[in-house]
Amino acid sequence: MTLDLLFQIANLFVLPFWALMILLPNWGVTRKVMASFLPFVALAVLYIYLFVNTLDPDSAQAFSNPSLADLARLFADERVMATGWVHFLVFDLFVGRWIYWEGQRTGVWTIHSLVLCLFAGPMGLLSHLVTQWIWGLVVKPTVKPTTAETAPAE
Repeated sequence: MTLDLLFQIANLFVLPFWALMILLPNWGVTRKVMASFLPFVALAVLYIYLFVNTLDPDSAQAFSNPSLADLARLFADERVMATGWVHFLVFDLFVGRWIYWEGQRTGVWTIHSLVLCLFAGPMGLLSHLVTQWIWGLVVKPTVKPTTAETAPAE
């Protein structure tokens, strides 16, 4: 498989999970799918594959004591950029999953935060934290009990 194909597959791979959390958050299938860590395992395996195939003495030295200029040169390499992009995909999806489960647990509205997290992870996280804070001031939060069906797999 080419690097470009792996990049495209990773981008497409995460979309169904985002679509379920954003469009069908209360559907039982969404809860079952999002309870699994398998999507993260698959993305982490791809990340490790890309990372190992990207690592060379120059990149290892640049990552061990990074400067902005060194990192800019590294990320100009498509292999490094693809590895970094998969890193973003994994962690943005992980944070999105946490936001999703917090919304399921507390009843806090999450769609806006999930959309932001899909496109700009830290902004989505901040949006959720602010929304959760405002929700706590305006509405008495109701925390749902955790059951096997509503809790993420450990």
